[in-house]
Amino acid sequence: MSNSLHFTGRIGVLYGGNSPERPGSVASAEAVFKALSNAGMRAEMIDLAEVGANLRDRIDVALLACHGPGGEDGKVQGLLEQLGIPYTGSGVLASALGMHKPTFKTLLAALNVTPRDRSPCWRSTPWRAP
Repeated sequence: MSNSLHFTGRIGVLYGGNSPERPGSVASAEAVFKALSNAGMRAEMIDLAEVGANLRDRIDVALLACHGPGGEDGKVQGLLEQLGIPYTGSGVLASALGMHKPTFKTLLAALNVTPRDRSPCWRSTPWRAP
């Protein structure tokens, strides 16, 4: 099996925006950008707070390193679909449903899936692989 990567297009690592989860998004994007660059791929970090109409001219595919509202709620996915730019992760509907907890819980109930409550789960002993 070969470890070589064959994609030669321009990868936009989308991150940031104005979400309270911005610091985590920046850290994720920096790690992904570094890995892509080290692999010899053409990558560019693009802050969601600065995304403009020229995005289609800048990248061929978007790698989403977005966290929180604006990045995980279907908005950026919808923009990318309108621009015809393929992207990583879930689509518009799945993202929107996943971020809107009341609607997601209603969907789960309709499928007879009971969500866990919000109480934390703590292990008394570390988990070990079998």
